[in-house]
Formats: sequence, structure tokens, C-alpha cells
Amino acid sequence: QVQLVESGGGLVQAGASLRLSCVASGRTFSSYFMGWFRQAPGKEREFVAAISWGGDNTYYADSVKGRFTISGDNAKNTVYLQIVSLKPEDTAVYYCAAGPLLRQMDYWGKGTLVTVSS
Repeated sequence: QVQLVESGGGLVQAGASLRLSCVASGRTFSSYFMGWFRQAPGKEREFVAAISWGGDNTYYADSVKGRFTISGDNAKNTVYLQIVSLKPEDTAVYYCAAGPLLRQMDYWGKGTLVTVSS
């Protein structure tokens, strides 16, 4: 059974940094893309960042370039999302996802809530 388990969210002040983690288990992800998405209150879920499991390629939404960094640790089956200079508009539930294509994420975690106070 495939599981993606996110952690690292919380309540922080604007300007702070956070590192979200996603531990993947249940199958081999070597040919997969791992992604982070977020859903803010009252808004649709949106793409944030993705990485090819080998880590050779990374992809970012324009809105987060420069502040978000995605990385992976193959030995730990873990993908990270480092966020710096957090803004109130970053408040959202952040989801980890995995799939064979960037536009086909077959597996999803339950999410971790990030709340940024001004």
C-alpha cells in the first residue's frame, strides 16, 4: 500500500522559514515525479513544485520561485520542501504527491497545514 506522509507544517510568523517533509513508502518511486501542491482556504489546489525522483530535474510554480526549494533523499525515501520568507498568502494545506508524469499524480498524502501570521 502506497503511503505519502507529510510533516513539518505549523503556525509561523511572516518572514520565517519552514521545511516540509514527505516520506514515501509502498512501492518503488525511482521513475516517478514527486510533487508538492497546496490548497488555501476557499481556493483550488495548485501546483507548487516537483522533482524527478533521481533529483535531476526540478519544477516550480512561478509564484514560488526563489523562495521554495524542493529536494529529495533517495536513501530515506523522503522529499522536502524548504520555504523561506513565508508570507500570509502561503497559508494553505500542503500536499505531497507522486506520479509517473508531472500532470498525473496517482498518489497523495493527507496534507500538512501551514499557517502564516502577519
